[in-house]
Amino acid sequence: MRWTLFREMILAVSMISLIILSLWAITGQMPPLVVVESDSMVHDAESGEVGSIDAGDLVLVHSPRSSDVVTYAEATEPFNTHYGYSSHGMEGDVIIYSKNGKSGTPIIHRAIMEAVPSLTSPPSGNDTCNDEGVYDSNLNICIHSWDVPGTGLNNVTSIDWEFNGSMTGYYDCKRDTAFNHGEIGLAGHLKVESWKPKAAGFLTLGDNNKCSVDQGWSPSNGGVQGASGLYDLDGWAVGPVADAHLVGIAGAEIPWLGTVKLLFAGGESPGTAQVPDATWGWLFLTIAVILAAPIALEPLLNRIIKNSPEFKEFEMEKQQVEYSD
Repeated sequence: MRWTLFREMILAVSMISLIILSLWAITGQMPPLVVVESDSMVHDAESGEVGSIDAGDLVLVHSPRSSDVVTYAEATEPFNTHYGYSSHGMEGDVIIYSKNGKSGTPIIHRAIMEAVPSLTSPPSGNDTCNDEGVYDSNLNICIHSWDVPGTGLNNVTSIDWEFNGSMTGYYDCKRDTAFNHGEIGLAGHLKVESWKPKAAGFLTLGDNNKCSVDQGWSPSNGGVQGASGLYDLDGWAVGPVADAHLVGIAGAEIPWLGTVKLLFAGGESPGTAQVPDATWGWLFLTIAVILAAPIALEPLLNRIIKNSPEFKEFEMEKQQVEYSD
């Protein structure tokens, strides 16, 4: 009895290890999965949606390379080589990143546009820049102007772009009338105004965040008006997502199963508060199927084994040995 239990435990651990190693080989990342904790990427808050990212989903994390990331701007520019590319229910890639490269729960949001250095120069002493350049500590360069792939903006000192369906896709902010009328200058579509990035990287946004980009808005550095932005654990506003801050690129989702982890989550995690209502039904059904499958399949597998030529040959050899004894 003890040997049987020990054997089953070894088999279970081996199977789990094999699955994890296989996912590692596919994604090039460890851990290869993350659990989505918030509803910032939800497309249907009540029933959830397979194909988009809901709270309680598991998401494969592919090895990060900023050159592989396709932004919303690139995926919606008609003449771009990435035109029409989509992932998780919308155009462009979803990326996983750490806020300003610091510890804390990673963010899983869509890459909207990328600020790429255009005119650069070496920094002067004490990591400072002359001629009003921006010192990028990740790249150790002074940046004087920017290119934005997918928009046609090149060598600009500040970034102004409207996702109004003209040159790139129409990004609907999904703001209600009261919200629009209550905030001066807010557009119904995503509008980046006078953005002066403090470093090279991506402008990011949750699909469910009504154009409140992670990088926020400030009178001195611009951005998206009305966006509150995100902050790291030290209270600093989140800047553009640099290559060094990328955890990975979101791959396939495994719906519902991550909810089990959220049941026991603590710290800054919202737990299961933002999990879509329908997820619970699908989760319990999935668990029931997993538990019932071995019981239901065992008689069928036994029948297949007993009817196989190999098993019949084994039985004949066994009988011959018994007769000879």
